[in-house]
Amino acid sequence: MDKKEKAKERREKRRQEISLLRTIPYSDHQRWWTSETIAVVTGANRGIGFEIVHQLALHGLTVVLTSRDTGVGEEAAKVLQEGGLNVVFHQLDIVDPSSIEAFTEWIKENYGGIDILINNAGVNYNAGSENSVENAEKVIATNYYGTKNMIKAMIPLMRPSDAGARIVNVSSKLGRLNGRRNRIENDEVRKKLGDDEALSEEVIDQIMDTFLEQVKDGSWTDGGWPQVFTDYSLSKLAVNAYTRLMARIFSERPEGQKIYINCYCPGWVKTAMTGWAGHVSPEDGADTAVWLSLLPEQFITGKFFSERREIHF
Repeated sequence: MDKKEKAKERREKRRQEISLLRTIPYSDHQRWWTSETIAVVTGANRGIGFEIVHQLALHGLTVVLTSRDTGVGEEAAKVLQEGGLNVVFHQLDIVDPSSIEAFTEWIKENYGGIDILINNAGVNYNAGSENSVENAEKVIATNYYGTKNMIKAMIPLMRPSDAGARIVNVSSKLGRLNGRRNRIENDEVRKKLGDDEALSEEVIDQIMDTFLEQVKDGSWTDGGWPQVFTDYSLSKLAVNAYTRLMARIFSERPEGQKIYINCYCPGWVKTAMTGWAGHVSPEDGADTAVWLSLLPEQFITGKFFSERREIHF
C-alpha cells in the first residue's frame, strides 16, 4: 500500500469515527443549553452552514439561519422548519454595515441577545486556478473583515452565563502560519503574526493592506506570500490570527461574562463552494463547529481544530 492509499485509509477511518461521535447523545448533566439558547449561523442557506444549523437545531437550540439572499435563505429555513426544528431566518450580508446593523437590531428586539455565533459566511478560492489574486479585495473583505465586523457587532449581545458564550470561526488549514503546503516566506510577517503578546488588530489589518497594495501594483509575487490560493489563504490566516487575539482579550472578562472563541477547518467538503470536488460530507464538515459550540465545559479558547482535534496555527 503506497502513501496515498494509506492517507486515504486514515481519512476514511477518521470520517467513520466522526460519524459515530455525532450519534452519541449528550447526557442530561452535560446539556448546558435549552430551547431558549440562541445560535446564529452566517452564510447558512446551503453547504456547511446549512448543516451546522441542522445539527444545532437537532440538539434543541433555537437557531437563526442567515443568508445574503433572502429567497434562498427563507427556503432553506423552511426545509428545516418543516422537519419540526426551531429555525428562523433573517437576511444578513456580512460585508454590508447596514445589513449587520439591521440584523443586530432585530436580534435585540426579538431575543435580547445570543449565546453562540458561528461565522461560516465567506467566499472560496477559485477552484479552477492556483491563484485568484484578481479577487483579493473581495475575498479578504468577506472572509476577514466581514467575520471581524460580525464578531464586533455580536459581542455586546453575547448573553452572560456560567457556560460562557461561544464563537466559532470557520477557517482553513491553508491559513496556517506554520503549514507545510502554503507557508509564508516573509519573515517579518511571520514574526508579527507569531508574537501573541504583540499581536493586535492594527497589525493584522496592516498586513492585509500591504498584501492588497502589492496585488494592485503587481509586486505581490515577491512579497513572500503563499503562492497557491494566495488571497484565500491570507484571508484565513487573518481569521486565525484574529481568533487568537480575541481569545486573549476575552480572557480578561470576569466569570459569568466569558466568551470563548475558536476556529476550525472543516476539510475539503463536497459543496457548491468547492465545485462538489471535496472528499468530506457536509455532515462531517459541520461536526467540529457544533462540537465546539456545545462543549459541556468550554474552557478551550483561542485554538485551531480539525476533526475535533487541536492543530497548530
